[in-house]
Formats: sequence, structure tokens, C-alpha cells
Amino acid sequence: MNIKVVDYDQNWKIGYEKEEQSIKSILQEEWVNSFHIGSTSVPGLRAKPIIDILLVVNDIHKLDSFSKQFQDLGYEVMGEFGITGRRYFRKGGDNRTHQIHAFQYNNIEEIERHLAFRDYLREHPDVCKEYGDLKSKLAEKYPNDIDGYGDGKDAFVKSVEKEAIKWHWTVR
Repeated sequence: MNIKVVDYDQNWKIGYEKEEQSIKSILQEEWVNSFHIGSTSVPGLRAKPIIDILLVVNDIHKLDSFSKQFQDLGYEVMGEFGITGRRYFRKGGDNRTHQIHAFQYNNIEEIERHLAFRDYLREHPDVCKEYGDLKSKLAEKYPNDIDGYGDGKDAFVKSVEKEAIKWHWTVR
């Protein structure tokens, strides 16, 4: 995978909304909700230009029966891909454009974790800038090594995620 971190692009929101409509149209009654997550959902944050979608469905097992429709939208169907109870889809090959992280509606821990991290970055510009700077440095160091890039972010993300989850429950 080619790793490039770029300045925030307002068109990412439009790209998310367009993709959301396509997904909603194929899932219909299985669709519960979806959310724009990841770095492209945080205004001002430098990011890999990959739109992350958190998809919430009624029955995670029924989602498997939509594999052909996701492939028709250009997605690679990856199954759980390392997270129990998730279905993961990616689009764009080495120049990935979209990723879907799907969970059943009652997988609260995974759903809240993603939303809390996003919202925390939106509300804490200093942490957001620090994260963007780290990602830029890692992209320069690991332009073709997604594992090196991910490993380089891991401690920072886990630390912020821990704070974000606590913060999430204090602002409700």
C-alpha cells in the first residue's frame, strides 16, 4: 500500500456521504446507521486520503450475504480481518480510497471506541495537530510499509483512545 499523508480536504465529507448512500441502498433494512470516522472525518487533520466508514447493522452475520453487492461497489471483502465481530471492506487496492468497519448494533465497545476517538480529536486541536505531525513523519519514513506506519502510531493512538473514552463519558 502506498502511504501518503495530505492536508485535510473538505471533499472527504462529500465522498463519505456519497458512499453512505450507496451502502444504504444495498443494505436497506439491515442498515442501522453509519458514521464518517478516521482522520478524514476530523476537520484540519492531516490524513491518508482514505475515507473510513463505521457501519452499524442489525445482524453482522447477515452482512456476509451482501458480499457480491459490496464487490459491485468496488470493495474487497475481508471478513473479520483481525477483529472479532467486525466485517471489514476496502476499496482502491494499493491506492485505497475507502474502508468500511462494520459492527452489529449491540457491539457497543467497538462502536463507541471509534466515535469517541473521532470526537476527541475534533474537540482537542492540540492533540489533533500532534497526531497529524506524527502521521506525516511516519508516512515519510514508511512510504510503502503499512505495518511500520501502523506500528509507529500504535502507542499514540492507544494513549489518546484511553483518554478519549474517559472524556466521552464526561461530556454526555
